[in-house]
Amino acid sequence: MTLDQHRRVSRLTRRSVLALPAALALAAAGCQGLPLGVAGGPAPAKVTVALDWYPWSNHTGLYLAKDRGYYSAEGLDVTIYVPANPEDVLKLVGSGKDTVGISYQTDVLFARAEGVPVVSIAALVQQPLNSIMALKTSGITRPKQLEGRKVGTAGLPSDDAFLTTMMESDGADAKKCEVIGVGYDLMPALLGGKVDAIVGGYWVHESIVADLKGQPVNVMKVQDWGVPPYYELVLVASEATIGSQADLLRRLVRATAKGYLDAHNDRRAALESLYKAAPETDHELETRGIELLAPLWGDAGGAFGGQTAERWRAYADWLKSKGLLKPDVDPMQAFTTRFTSG
Repeated sequence: MTLDQHRRVSRLTRRSVLALPAALALAAAGCQGLPLGVAGGPAPAKVTVALDWYPWSNHTGLYLAKDRGYYSAEGLDVTIYVPANPEDVLKLVGSGKDTVGISYQTDVLFARAEGVPVVSIAALVQQPLNSIMALKTSGITRPKQLEGRKVGTAGLPSDDAFLTTMMESDGADAKKCEVIGVGYDLMPALLGGKVDAIVGGYWVHESIVADLKGQPVNVMKVQDWGVPPYYELVLVASEATIGSQADLLRRLVRATAKGYLDAHNDRRAALESLYKAAPETDHELETRGIELLAPLWGDAGGAFGGQTAERWRAYADWLKSKGLLKPDVDPMQAFTTRFTSG
């Protein structure tokens, strides 16, 4: 499967949730003392952050960090923008046209398989957001109940992998489903009754969209049914940037961690920063969405940006077992923890 084929569709435990603010605060404070941008000092370093999608609540930590001066305090002049084609983020970052970008663990692995030299430097969302959804009125609450039903997909190989794994995990056979390719019109197909369920909707977004339309859904998260947990959103840089601008990236990650700490603790302020940057944003949708997303901005210990070799390896192995990732791709080269540890 190539990078261009993979596209995100319409995109903790109580102890972990409670630990998040303190752990993020420690992460943000742990690097204090490095050079900051000061009046009369060197001109701020220009940084571009390419977003994966239109601005939404998942990006609030970035906007809040900018509005509260955390980037400028680190001597950074940060521009956050949406590329003309968000699917080009990894190519833009890999070629050096953008300093960093927001992407997905899956796409980073696919990109490296194609020789694009990108590396994840921090995980923004620690859990998968993909899911299978069915209308509550259908009574479908688990994968096994999809046998004999119509299941809509965007037609991606990863959709088949999710569906097969989840149904096998529930003792069912995906071949007994009628899989219907609906392109990217997943929600219209589900809400309009064309299919009984869809694969690939974000449970922090599409489920809210459905509810706001008066058609609530049941959600089956991929990680609850056999798919190895993975990082949905990651901050990426090129190998060249990591090699030549490590201090800049360290300051960028530190300021971003502060932004996400604040966004977690003051969600109203976080959303105001988002609305300031993107006035067209659906306020009701994002107000509900941030409540689902904020707990996912910390790892199992509550720390921002953390990544583990175990998770990268397990997910890459699963992709390889499904024939989606080349066997020679080394997941250990696809991420680094040097900017989030210590």
